[in-house]
Amino acid sequence: MKLIGSTTSPYVRRTRLLLAGRPYDFVSLDIYGEGRDELRKNNPALKIPVLDDEGQEIYDSRVIARYLGVKLGLAGLSWDQENQLTLIDAANDSCVTMLLSKRSGLDIEQDALFYNLQRERIMTSLRTLSAMVDAGEFTDWQYPSICLFCLIDWLDFRALVDFQGIESLLSFRDHNLQQAMVAETDPRNA
Repeated sequence: MKLIGSTTSPYVRRTRLLLAGRPYDFVSLDIYGEGRDELRKNNPALKIPVLDDEGQEIYDSRVIARYLGVKLGLAGLSWDQENQLTLIDAANDSCVTMLLSKRSGLDIEQDALFYNLQRERIMTSLRTLSAMVDAGEFTDWQYPSICLFCLIDWLDFRALVDFQGIESLLSFRDHNLQQAMVAETDPRNA
Protein backbone atom coordinates (compact mmCIF):
# COMPACT_ATOMS: atom_id res chain seq x y z
CA MET A 1 0.00 0.00 0.00
CA LYS A 2 1.06 3.54 -0.70
CA LEU A 3 -0.38 6.58 1.09
CA ILE A 4 0.02 9.96 -0.60
CA GLY A 5 -0.41 13.13 1.42
CA SER A 6 1.34 15.78 3.46
CA THR A 7 2.82 15.66 6.94
CA THR A 8 0.72 18.60 8.17
CA SER A 9 -2.73 17.43 7.04
CA PRO A 10 -5.03 16.17 9.82
CA TYR A 11 -6.81 14.00 7.25
CA VAL A 12 -3.55 12.31 6.26
CA ARG A 13 -2.48 11.96 9.87
CA ARG A 14 -5.69 10.14 10.83
CA THR A 15 -5.00 7.60 8.08
CA ARG A 16 -1.38 7.19 9.17
CA LEU A 17 -2.51 6.60 12.76
CA LEU A 18 -5.08 4.07 11.59
CA LEU A 19 -2.27 2.27 9.74
CA ALA A 20 0.07 2.33 12.77
CA GLY A 21 2.09 -0.87 12.95
CA ARG A 22 1.15 -1.95 9.41
CA PRO A 23 3.43 -1.85 6.37
CA TYR A 24 2.84 0.91 3.81
CA ASP A 25 4.83 3.52 1.93
CA PHE A 26 4.20 7.18 2.70
CA VAL A 27 4.74 9.78 -0.03
CA SER A 28 4.77 13.28 1.43
CA LEU A 29 3.89 16.08 -0.98
CA ASP A 30 3.86 19.86 -0.82
CA ILE A 31 0.36 20.06 -2.30
CA TYR A 32 0.48 23.85 -2.70
CA GLY A 33 3.85 23.81 -4.43
CA GLU A 34 6.04 21.32 -6.23
CA GLY A 35 3.81 18.34 -5.30
CA ARG A 36 0.70 19.76 -7.00
CA ASP A 37 1.36 17.95 -10.31
CA GLU A 38 1.83 14.64 -8.47
CA LEU A 39 -1.46 15.23 -6.64
CA ARG A 40 -3.22 15.92 -9.97
CA LYS A 41 -1.92 12.60 -11.31
CA ASN A 42 -3.20 10.66 -8.31
CA ASN A 43 -6.50 12.32 -7.39
CA PRO A 44 -8.78 14.25 -9.75
CA ALA A 45 -10.52 15.72 -6.67
CA LEU A 46 -7.15 17.28 -5.71
CA LYS A 47 -7.54 16.12 -2.09
CA ILE A 48 -5.30 14.27 0.30
CA PRO A 49 -4.86 11.59 1.39
CA VAL A 50 -4.88 9.16 -1.50
CA LEU A 51 -4.42 5.46 -0.86
CA ASP A 52 -3.09 3.22 -3.63
CA ASP A 53 -3.42 -0.45 -2.79
CA GLU A 54 -2.07 -2.47 -5.73
CA GLY A 55 -3.79 -0.21 -8.23
CA GLN A 56 -6.98 0.39 -6.26
CA GLU A 57 -7.00 4.13 -5.60
CA ILE A 58 -9.13 5.59 -2.81
CA TYR A 59 -9.51 9.40 -2.71
CA ASP A 60 -10.95 10.44 0.67
CA SER A 61 -9.89 9.81 4.28
CA ARG A 62 -13.29 8.48 5.41
CA VAL A 63 -13.57 6.21 2.39
CA ILE A 64 -9.97 5.09 2.97
CA ALA A 65 -10.88 4.26 6.58
CA ARG A 66 -13.86 2.23 5.41
CA TYR A 67 -11.70 0.44 2.83
CA LEU A 68 -9.02 -0.32 5.45
CA GLY A 69 -11.68 -1.46 7.89
CA VAL A 70 -12.83 -4.12 5.44
CA LYS A 71 -9.29 -5.04 4.35
CA LEU A 72 -7.92 -5.24 7.89
CA GLY A 73 -11.00 -6.69 9.59
CA LEU A 74 -11.61 -3.68 11.83
CA ALA A 75 -14.95 -3.26 13.57
CA GLY A 76 -17.49 -1.20 11.66
CA LEU A 77 -18.72 2.12 12.95
CA SER A 78 -22.03 2.64 14.72
CA TRP A 79 -24.41 5.39 13.60
CA ASP A 80 -23.37 7.41 16.67
CA GLN A 81 -19.74 7.11 15.59
CA GLU A 82 -20.67 8.16 12.05
CA ASN A 83 -22.31 11.25 13.56
CA GLN A 84 -19.16 11.92 15.58
CA LEU A 85 -17.14 11.81 12.36
CA THR A 86 -19.58 14.17 10.68
CA LEU A 87 -19.04 16.71 13.48
CA ILE A 88 -15.26 16.25 13.36
CA ASP A 89 -15.17 16.63 9.59
CA ALA A 90 -17.50 19.67 9.66
CA ALA A 91 -15.21 21.48 12.08
CA ASN A 92 -12.10 20.33 10.22
CA ASP A 93 -13.40 21.38 6.80
CA SER A 94 -14.45 24.81 8.06
CA CYS A 95 -11.09 25.31 9.76
CA VAL A 96 -9.25 24.39 6.56
CA THR A 97 -11.41 26.94 4.74
CA MET A 98 -10.53 29.59 7.33
CA LEU A 99 -6.80 28.78 7.18
CA LEU A 100 -6.69 28.89 3.38
CA SER A 101 -8.69 32.13 3.35
CA LYS A 102 -6.28 33.69 5.83
CA ARG A 103 -3.26 32.50 3.82
CA SER A 104 -4.90 34.05 0.74
CA GLY A 105 -4.91 37.43 2.47
CA LEU A 106 -8.63 37.50 3.20
CA ASP A 107 -9.97 39.02 6.41
CA ILE A 108 -11.54 36.01 8.13
CA GLU A 109 -12.59 38.14 11.12
CA GLN A 110 -14.93 40.27 9.02
CA ASP A 111 -18.67 40.24 9.65
CA ALA A 112 -19.50 38.36 6.46
CA LEU A 113 -22.07 35.58 6.16
CA PHE A 114 -19.58 33.04 4.81
CA TYR A 115 -17.08 33.49 7.65
CA ASN A 116 -19.81 33.84 10.28
CA LEU A 117 -21.22 30.47 9.18
CA GLN A 118 -17.78 28.85 9.33
CA ARG A 119 -17.14 30.17 12.86
CA GLU A 120 -20.59 29.04 13.99
CA ARG A 121 -20.11 25.53 12.53
CA ILE A 122 -16.67 25.21 14.12
CA MET A 123 -17.70 26.23 17.61
CA THR A 124 -21.03 24.39 17.63
CA SER A 125 -19.29 21.21 16.50
CA LEU A 126 -16.44 21.61 18.99
CA ARG A 127 -18.80 22.29 21.91
CA THR A 128 -20.78 19.17 21.03
CA LEU A 129 -17.59 17.11 20.69
CA SER A 130 -16.35 18.45 24.03
CA ALA A 131 -19.60 17.33 25.68
CA MET A 132 -19.15 13.91 24.08
CA VAL A 133 -15.61 13.70 25.47
CA ASP A 134 -16.97 14.64 28.90
CA ALA A 135 -19.60 11.88 28.56
CA GLY A 136 -16.88 9.30 27.85
CA GLU A 137 -17.74 8.72 24.20
CA PHE A 138 -14.11 8.80 23.02
CA THR A 139 -12.41 6.52 25.55
CA ASP A 140 -11.36 3.80 23.11
CA TRP A 141 -8.58 4.50 20.61
CA GLN A 142 -10.39 3.71 17.38
CA TYR A 143 -11.08 5.67 14.20
CA PRO A 144 -13.43 8.36 15.66
CA SER A 145 -11.00 9.00 18.54
CA ILE A 146 -8.08 9.10 16.11
CA CYS A 147 -9.94 11.67 13.97
CA LEU A 148 -10.84 13.80 16.99
CA PHE A 149 -7.24 13.68 18.21
CA CYS A 150 -5.93 14.77 14.80
CA LEU A 151 -8.44 17.62 14.59
CA ILE A 152 -7.71 18.98 18.06
CA ASP A 153 -3.94 18.70 17.72
CA TRP A 154 -4.08 20.36 14.28
CA LEU A 155 -6.27 23.20 15.61
CA ASP A 156 -3.77 23.77 18.41
CA PHE A 157 -0.82 23.52 15.98
CA ARG A 158 -2.40 26.11 13.66
CA ALA A 159 -3.78 28.25 16.54
CA LEU A 160 -7.18 28.33 14.84
CA VAL A 161 -9.55 28.29 17.82
CA ASP A 162 -9.79 29.50 21.37
CA PHE A 163 -10.25 26.43 23.56
CA GLN A 164 -11.84 28.40 26.41
CA GLY A 165 -14.91 26.47 27.54
CA ILE A 166 -13.89 23.36 25.60
CA GLU A 167 -10.68 22.55 27.46
CA SER A 168 -11.70 18.90 27.73
CA LEU A 169 -10.72 18.60 24.06
CA LEU A 170 -7.14 19.55 24.92
CA SER A 171 -7.21 17.13 27.86
CA PHE A 172 -8.41 14.40 25.50
CA ARG A 173 -5.55 15.22 23.12
CA ASP A 174 -2.98 15.25 25.91
CA HIS A 175 -4.27 11.93 27.27
CA ASN A 176 -3.61 10.29 23.88
CA LEU A 177 -0.17 11.69 23.11
CA GLN A 178 1.42 8.32 23.92
CA GLN A 179 -0.59 6.38 21.30
CA ALA A 180 1.33 4.56 18.56
CA MET A 181 2.68 6.84 15.79
CA VAL A 182 1.41 10.07 17.39
CA ALA A 183 4.89 11.47 17.99
CA GLU A 184 6.12 10.34 14.57
CA THR A 185 3.21 12.04 12.79
CA ASP A 186 3.28 15.32 14.75
CA PRO A 187 2.83 18.15 12.18
CA ARG A 188 5.17 20.35 14.23
CA ASN A 189 8.04 18.11 13.04
CA ALA A 190 7.29 18.70 9.34
